[in-house]
Amino acid sequence: MNMPPHHRFVVVSELGRLAEMPNLDSATVLPNFFIVGAPKAGTTSLYHYLDQHPEIYMSPIKETNYFASEVRPQILGGNLQEQIRRDEIALQDYLRGTMLEKRFGALVTDWADYLKLFCNVNGEKAIGEASVTYLWSVTAAANIRARIPDARIIMILRNPVETAFSLYLENLGNERIHNSFHEQIHADAPWRGQFEPMHPFLEFGLYYEQVKRFLEGFPREKVCILLYEGYRTNQKQSMIDIFRFLGVNPAFEPNTLVRHMRPQIPRSFTIRRLLRRYGISQRLKEWSPNVLVPHLRTLASRRRRSLTMNQEDRQFLVDYYREDIQKLSDLLDRDLSAWIQ
Repeated sequence: MNMPPHHRFVVVSELGRLAEMPNLDSATVLPNFFIVGAPKAGTTSLYHYLDQHPEIYMSPIKETNYFASEVRPQILGGNLQEQIRRDEIALQDYLRGTMLEKRFGALVTDWADYLKLFCNVNGEKAIGEASVTYLWSVTAAANIRARIPDARIIMILRNPVETAFSLYLENLGNERIHNSFHEQIHADAPWRGQFEPMHPFLEFGLYYEQVKRFLEGFPREKVCILLYEGYRTNQKQSMIDIFRFLGVNPAFEPNTLVRHMRPQIPRSFTIRRLLRRYGISQRLKEWSPNVLVPHLRTLASRRRRSLTMNQEDRQFLVDYYREDIQKLSDLLDRDLSAWIQ
């Protein structure tokens, strides 16, 4: 991946900073496994399922992005800077608290702040962190290995065609974009070192080099690679396999009925904007019993199945990913032909 000079500087300086960290004292607790991705492949649900296990401690923040040197405030899009400033204040407030309530998404860039995420560990055998940028990042595998060489790695790979459409729906639902899916996939360009909504986009699904970095950086027995389709259709066995991989009691059965991070597409963007502008949405949440909130959200949203990818766009993406999928199939010695049919 070609990177502009300022991006290369960030990567090199981050690697140097990791290498120069002081030795850890015996009381310091570090994660010993990572969920590294891929996006829209069930990692948020997996994070919550693992968090239920009494022998597993999960970082209270999912998506810390700490080991991905590319994900830093100075190289995020200009329109995200105000949000970044607000999030930094909220992060510091959170780190000063009990950290008992889970938080989704942060830019944890300071080593001392990162260590605070694990100060509540209380004898758990498996200590985990989850950031889906780690799989895509060209630096995360090396950064993790430099700091935690014995770490175990978990990744879930989903058909990249379906991943792209799911990413699109998520950003459409959040009103970060307004293009059609056809316009979005044809407007996509190689990542140039700055994050924006939907950028990078299609590159998230180019798994071959991403997976290869982790297989080259860690012993094969320390890397657990699941395919999303099998993980979803046989979830009970998948969780047993993951628990065994982490060295915890495989007989524990987490509650897997709750789905997380499902795209919510409003029936009308115009109506939603008006409700938000005049504070009506917030009042409805405050006035409605908690049990009704999910039902109100469902009524205000379109069914996921009503939004589909047309055959022309699907074929475009199949052709886009075909060579990478074939190389990944050889690398993993797994049949991925269903992804390019």
